[in-house]
Amino acid sequence: MIIDGKKIAEIIKDEIRDKVARLEKKPKLAVVLVGGDPASQVYVSGKKRACEYTGILSESHELPENTSTEELLALIDRLNGDEGVTGILVQLPLPAHISTETVLYRISRDKDVDCFHPYNAGLLSIGKPRFSPCTPAGVIELLKRYNIPIEGKNCVVIGRSNIVGKPMGTLLLAQNGTVTTAHSRTRDLAEISARADILVATIGKPKFVTAEFVKEGAVVIDVGIHRLDGKKLCGDVDFDAVAEKTAYITPVPGGVGPMTIAMLMQNCLNGVIL
Repeated sequence: MIIDGKKIAEIIKDEIRDKVARLEKKPKLAVVLVGGDPASQVYVSGKKRACEYTGILSESHELPENTSTEELLALIDRLNGDEGVTGILVQLPLPAHISTETVLYRISRDKDVDCFHPYNAGLLSIGKPRFSPCTPAGVIELLKRYNIPIEGKNCVVIGRSNIVGKPMGTLLLAQNGTVTTAHSRTRDLAEISARADILVATIGKPKFVTAEFVKEGAVVIDVGIHRLDGKKLCGDVDFDAVAEKTAYITPVPGGVGPMTIAMLMQNCLNGVIL
């Protein structure tokens, strides 16, 4: 069965819209974009549309490519101090001359809707999150909405990034999954992956996961997104080679991607109700 992330994301956004409509104080997301990267502009536009749909207020700050770290930090400081702004998102990647870590750690932990601040990452690790990283949270929500059990299952996450891989393992563990974090340096990676009941691919390599990585009847979640030959989109999973072996699989596009934005909206809501 193909997991329809687009459909589930729409349902979640409808739920959020109903909750936002009942709030006296509306959430407000400030989105910061530095430079003119086309993909980043597309992502920012998608977030703006989701805010408009759910009733979450938004404002956009589009800065030139040559913006200095100091100028960007000054903007973040101003947004941190603005009581009307309840969430701040800095679109990644930033230009090479700006320290991503310095910028992300400057965002107020109470407005960190991407859950990148060490404080919020720490809360996540002890099972007390206020925010959850949007993509891993979207994966968990997809599994729940399709009634796919996590408890007691062998879960393998291929990838160890701070943005997806590590928090993905943490969230699966919080649902009582038995979690293995694998990566590019893992020995016998295909063999380890083929033991998984739930396999999450977030290694950042197009069509890396082939049929030998997947056991019969597994659930395969593809977090990757790549554009081949400047046109066709694909994920970290070779969908055509893998799909027939799976019980459930997410497509690219239309799988995890829409869920990431839906969970961003959930974090914006959480910023004013939690």
